[in-house]
Amino acid sequence: MKNVSAIGSLLKRIYRIYSNHILSYLQDKGFTDLRPSFLEILIYTCENEGPTIKEIGGACGLKKQTMTSHLNELQKRGYIIRKSSEVDKREQRVYLTEYGEKFKFSLYDVLELIENNYSRRIGEVELERILSTLDNMHDKLNNVERDTLESRIQLNLSLDF
Repeated sequence: MKNVSAIGSLLKRIYRIYSNHILSYLQDKGFTDLRPSFLEILIYTCENEGPTIKEIGGACGLKKQTMTSHLNELQKRGYIIRKSSEVDKREQRVYLTEYGEKFKFSLYDVLELIENNYSRRIGEVELERILSTLDNMHDKLNNVERDTLESRIQLNLSLDF
């Protein structure tokens, strides 16, 4: 149990450092109205053209209420706009505004700066190893969640008969 709590604590502290680095550099570029909780949504939206709200929520691990609140704030601050999907009018897609596009270029500059900084401090080989380990851990834990869900569904189906 000690290892699991240490992993969670370290990941949280590392993410806090990472997001503070991003926000600090973005503030230097004039983007002073952002919070750490907005970063994942904005990064995903910058990397994916017109994602649905459901896609963003799934990728960021955020609930619908949180997504709605964050998207409302980001829209109010001028970063994004929501539009109905051409295919399914009930579905909304998220797009960057002109201001959001300016943010995107600054974000990419900041991420490159941070990557170079981390590579210099940690070393490229070590950074790749850490990424590989975390990616592997994510895949395995994600499969556990899926397996657990499938087991519950099968149990419920067997109880129904």
